[in-house]
Amino acid sequence: MKNVSVEELERQSIELRKKVITMIHKAKSGHPGGSLSAADFVTALYFREMNLDPKNPKWEDRDRFVLSKGHVCPVQYAALATLGFFDESVLGTLRQEGSILQGHPDMKKCPGIDISTGSLGQGLACGVGMGIAAKKDNRDYRVFVVVGDGECQEGEIWEAAQTAHKYELDNLVVFVDNNNLQLDGTTDEVMPNINLGEKFKAFGFDTYEIDGHDMKQIVDTLDRIRMRKNGKPKCIFANTVKGKGVSFMENQCGWHGVAPNDEQYAQAMNELDAQLKKLEVRKSA
Repeated sequence: MKNVSVEELERQSIELRKKVITMIHKAKSGHPGGSLSAADFVTALYFREMNLDPKNPKWEDRDRFVLSKGHVCPVQYAALATLGFFDESVLGTLRQEGSILQGHPDMKKCPGIDISTGSLGQGLACGVGMGIAAKKDNRDYRVFVVVGDGECQEGEIWEAAQTAHKYELDNLVVFVDNNNLQLDGTTDEVMPNINLGEKFKAFGFDTYEIDGHDMKQIVDTLDRIRMRKNGKPKCIFANTVKGKGVSFMENQCGWHGVAPNDEQYAQAMNELDAQLKKLEVRKSA
């Protein structure tokens, strides 16, 4: 864990959102909605919680990060570039042929990616495997997995959850990005999840429900579970807003996988810049 204040994390989350919107606008392709809903807890993980070394991306004792909902990789790429895993200029190559920044994370191309993802439902199983490996090798690293609420309609999620319980993976932390929207509509319309947080609890997880945009809640919850070695995997059930931070994208299903045009890009950046200024005013007050 790094000594980073809640205020600095809030600022960093807005900067990541700006990079996400810029990348997707330039590429004219990508998934802004889910990238923005996950930005706050992704910021807390990369800039405060996880033990990483940008100069040694394959360090054996690093914490692992699995973005199971791989289509929201722009927010992960933004974090990795900011930390120095690769030069920030590379962000401008998102989704270009030959780029290390493909439309879904590729562990063979991009430094800092621990597992290639994109086929929804599979990432948690990969994270469980990493957690089992850590236990068997007597290593202290932890595994953080981000899943979407729509993704949790996949059966493999629950096979993996059951396995995590069996092997007592208290080194595994699952973030559920519960933004209530998926590709074609709300999760209730497509396939109701029915008390999703309670499901993880029923599968043996210590489960913590939070506001996924309240940085203090995110940090406090991570502090609370960091050394909780009780044989139970952890689930942080984060209630979020798809498109958070950009007014016209918020809670709009249509912004699942659409790039902003020039006018929309300018509006989004103006709104995010205004949020940064508001933070500065609050800090100086």
